[in-house]
Amino acid sequence: MSQLDWIAAEEARDRLGVRPQTLYAYVSRGRVQVRPDPGDPRRSLYRAADIAALAQRKSRSRKVSDVAAGAIAWGEPVLASEITTVAGGRLFYRGRDAIRLAETETLEAVARLLRGGHGAALKRTERPAPPQAPDMRARAFLALALRAGTDPPARGRQPLALAVEAATLLDVVTDAIAGEVGGGAIHNRLALAWGQGPGGPGADLIRRVLVLVADHELNASAFAARVAASTGASLSAAALAGLSTLSGPRHGGATAAVRTFAAEAARLGPRQAIAERLVEDRALPGFGHPLYPDGDPRAAALLDRFRPPPELAALSEAVRAVTGLAPNIDFALVAVCEALRLPPDAPFALFTVARCAGWIAHAIEQGQTDALIRPRARYVGPEPEFG
Repeated sequence: MSQLDWIAAEEARDRLGVRPQTLYAYVSRGRVQVRPDPGDPRRSLYRAADIAALAQRKSRSRKVSDVAAGAIAWGEPVLASEITTVAGGRLFYRGRDAIRLAETETLEAVARLLRGGHGAALKRTERPAPPQAPDMRARAFLALALRAGTDPPARGRQPLALAVEAATLLDVVTDAIAGEVGGGAIHNRLALAWGQGPGGPGADLIRRVLVLVADHELNASAFAARVAASTGASLSAAALAGLSTLSGPRHGGATAAVRTFAAEAARLGPRQAIAERLVEDRALPGFGHPLYPDGDPRAAALLDRFRPPPELAALSEAVRAVTGLAPNIDFALVAVCEALRLPPDAPFALFTVARCAGWIAHAIEQGQTDALIRPRARYVGPEPEFG
């Protein structure tokens, strides 16, 4: 690499207009690469390309959104979207309060809202029997993979055709989770598959869950779906990208950590389990959320509608007493599924069906921008060997 690619500290500070400590902060945060000066090991050289990138950012508006648009971390990048937002500690789907929607709406109606469609239901296409697999998660992956392998790209297709495919795809995922092709409202189909009477209180709780977790702004799985959609991939391929991302323990798999924490509390007692985790600087899964400092409204809306199992209720009370943290949606999902005696993987299954509505909405919106999501990497590997 040419010596011109590296500059001295004085020149780096001049280009950025910053003090020495600010330059050192950029280095410590990994935003500027540094190496010893071959001519004077007591001095350092700074990568000119990194300095130029920082200077370009400084020349733009210093709004948080402008800075965030150039990096990938929690809360970044920022993409324009009309679908979902969190504001004032509340969740809104296209400007409508998700908590209020959960009082009356079905997942199908919310899916149409997220896609920006009108209220009329769409005629679905015929669906084959769901794939055979030992559990719900595997069936969901197989069903989406089969569709992704044959469905045409979304790019260049008319909105109505995509809307019909979107409605059918939500049914395909529901079929996979339920284990059979069914008709009627999605929450009733899941309730029936899990031994709950359709139209009863259990089915209503399932309906509320589905509405409240249908989308959550630009979360990791929604971003993955948008990346896939930005290439022109099919809606099923975008949904499969979303499902793959959801499966991680730091996203849709977080409910497993809640169960582990609850088992510790049952064995040791809630306060002892909390104390041991705090002493070891471990998280308290199921409690607190960075977007909701005053408490996750989705969890509160669900927990107000039923009586959680006593052991989970005791854990929630103890966590609030010791830390002040309120339950989040992961805790509420586990509590709902335990209260209804649903299958062990029901929390992830509910997340999958509901969030599929969000993934599809994000895929369609991203396709409408006709823009490819393609960030650049800041190379920090060995020096390239020129020559």
